Amino acid sequence: MPTLLVIDDDRSVRHIVEQAFADNDVRVLGEASAEAGLDALKRCKPDVVLLDIVLPKISGLEVFKQIREVDNKLPVIFITVGGTSDSAIDAMVLGAYDYVLKPLDLPKLKELVAKALETRRLMNVAVIMPAGQRADQNGELLLGRSPKMLEVYKSIARVARQDITVLIEGESGTGKELVARAIYQHSARRDGPFLAVNCAAVPETLLESELFGHEKGAFTGADRRRIGKFEQCHGGTIFLDEVGDMSPLVQSKVLRVLQEQRFERVGGNDTINTNVRIISATNRDLEAMIREGKFRSDLFYRLHGFTIELPPLRERGDDILLLSEHFLSRFRAELGKSQVDGIAAEAVSLLRNYPWPGNI
Repeated sequence: MPTLLVIDDDRSVRHIVEQAFADNDVRVLGEASAEAGLDALKRCKPDVVLLDIVLPKISGLEVFKQIREVDNKLPVIFITVGGTSDSAIDAMVLGAYDYVLKPLDLPKLKELVAKALETRRLMNVAVIMPAGQRADQNGELLLGRSPKMLEVYKSIARVARQDITVLIEGESGTGKELVARAIYQHSARRDGPFLAVNCAAVPETLLESELFGHEKGAFTGADRRRIGKFEQCHGGTIFLDEVGDMSPLVQSKVLRVLQEQRFERVGGNDTINTNVRIISATNRDLEAMIREGKFRSDLFYRLHGFTIELPPLRERGDDILLLSEHFLSRFRAELGKSQVDGIAAEAVSLLRNYPWPGNI
């Protein structure tokens, strides 16, 4: 069960957060002081920290710096009073995950914590690549022994340590996110942040702000400054999933980041310098989109410094049976079905001949 550590001297805040997550699969620990919070951090190893910006005797920003020394990948969400907080924004520039305002909007807080927990999982859960090795509770398995998958493993090993862009191509469900995480975990940037953005899941009007941030008043509803993913991810790796769904405006700004490693927030004039590695993925034919005028050719050539093509499951031969046996073993243990000890020959034949439109 993931753990949320709340460091706030206001007892009511700690109580409200505990009650908000009572029905969730999240354990909440509450501490009233920085010292107790840091002790709990080392002792309990939480997955997310909710930190008050103003604590007795010490600032939340100073506590944040100490947290980073203990675990520099731990998502920290600041609690602040009022419409803005320069300290919270400064902390986000230094790598904090986000900040929330008092009084707490509990539905938004729960959504933000869920996203932070997913970010923590993406950075910390190992992707295991060697063919035939079983995943344990500390890892996720990129499984396959087919010739095409062996080439994928070789490509990951070849490109991971090179600080260049990688484009991962493949149908939905082929494991593009796992490959991106494997590259990150074996790269020189593995101690930095890893942030993932699904370009198809974020509305077009909000994607620019999600990636580059915005200034207060930049558009209707922009009631405070927001730090974007490229600024948060300084020194790390950003994974742009479904990159073919970006609008022309966002494409041009991403191109500038690739060319110059700098950008402006939406509605801002200050140039922000960043240092990020971009790994992108798509299930679309970008070259066809270029011919149709829907994707920039200069961005395409920047994104595919190295290309990894993931084969669909129907082209992976005996991997279908290997995966079936893996999932059978996993769910047999989870569901307590010890009497199920194999797959019938008729079922194996059906599995081999099925086209697997959803892949894994």
